[in-house]
Parts: sequence; C-alpha cells; structure tokens
Amino acid sequence: MENESYVNSVIKKHLETKLNELGDFTWAYVVLSKNNMSISSHATNYPAKWVEHYQENNLHFTDPVVITALNRLTPFSWNEKIALADQSLFLSIFEKTKIYGYTFVLHDYKKNLVTLSFIINPDKREETERSINLHKGTLDLLLASVHEEYLALISLAQKNASHIVNENIFTTRENEILYWASVGKTYSETGTILGIKTTTVKFHMSNIVKKLGVTNARHAVRLGIELHLVRPVS
Repeated sequence: MENESYVNSVIKKHLETKLNELGDFTWAYVVLSKNNMSISSHATNYPAKWVEHYQENNLHFTDPVVITALNRLTPFSWNEKIALADQSLFLSIFEKTKIYGYTFVLHDYKKNLVTLSFIINPDKREETERSINLHKGTLDLLLASVHEEYLALISLAQKNASHIVNENIFTTRENEILYWASVGKTYSETGTILGIKTTTVKFHMSNIVKKLGVTNARHAVRLGIELHLVRPVS
C-alpha cells in the first residue's frame, strides 16, 4: 500500500507539472485491469468527495466513459451518450448544469486499459476544448510516457518489496553508509565519520545501488527511505 501510494504521488506530480504547462485542467489518470475490471491505480485532481464516491460505489463497472474507452484506440469527446457516471454528486460540487469531457486511451501489454480524462467546465468549454485539440498529440504522447513511467515504478516497487522481509539486505557497513547519505552527508564526510576512504564509501554505495536495482545513489537513498530500509546508526 505504501509503495502504491508513493507511485501514485510520483505520477500525479509528473502529470500536474506537464498539464499545468498546457492549461488549467481538471483531469484523471486511471489504470484499469481488463482481466477483472479492477482499478489498479489512479492519479487525479478531481474533487476528493467525488473520487471517494466513485470508488465506494464501483462506478467504473457502469461508467459510460470506461465502457467506451474499452472499445477505442483514439481520443474521444463526451456527448449525451458518453457522460460521467453518476453526475449528480459531481454537479452538486461544481454547481453546473451539464458535464462535458474528453478522454485519451491506451491499451498496454499487461492487459490494462489506461485513460487520461478531462472534465470541461461549461463556462470555459470553448477555451478548454480549443486547448485540448491544439495539444492533442502532446497529450497522447504524455499519456504514453507517464504510463511507461508508472509501469517502471510498479516493477521496481514489486522487485524491492521482496527485500523488506529480509532485515539483513545490507551489511552493517552498507547500512551505515546509506544512513549517513540519507541525512545529507557527502561521501567525504561519511568517510571521515566512519574512518574509511572516500573510494571505499563509493564502493559500498555502488553495492547498495545494485542490491536495490536502481540506477544511482540518489535514487537508492530515496528508495531506502521510502521502504524503511535505512536503520539508525548507534
């Protein structure tokens, strides 16, 4: 659950950063397994009350947007037949008379349906639709790149989750070096504290990186903290 929360937060931050460059959007990124129609992941700036209502009532099973996306490869706009499932709560939050939207679709090699949907405020419909159409190619590519990042993060989280059960994943020395790195010490400072050469510190950090299956020391430190693998040094 913690790993899932971390992955979702990374994806949400990525999307927020990119979408804010294009306009003021109300959006939702959803990963749904086509094997059992369960929602594997989501990142959104939809109202929290609506998201909670949607999940508690399993509205994705009857959501016209989801049903339409299952049979689409290209982006589509919503009309009277394709509208957000159970609009009543959403309308009460936004105090609008009609919901408009647009959805980008992706089907991945893991049999997931992936969507990036936008709620269009009726008061800004023309402006928002113009922005979406102008950046349609960019948004399509953004969905693909973000989902590729999601798959990589999930794979990494699953790989490293197996290490949690092993309390001795790191040697005593590796834990010491990871700990001092996690509190901001440089290689040189860590070497001075432990009474070893800087090259030795780098050697052990290289082993830590390999054990965690990441690409660099900064990522190793971040992941070590996220997975609670860093133990205090007495």
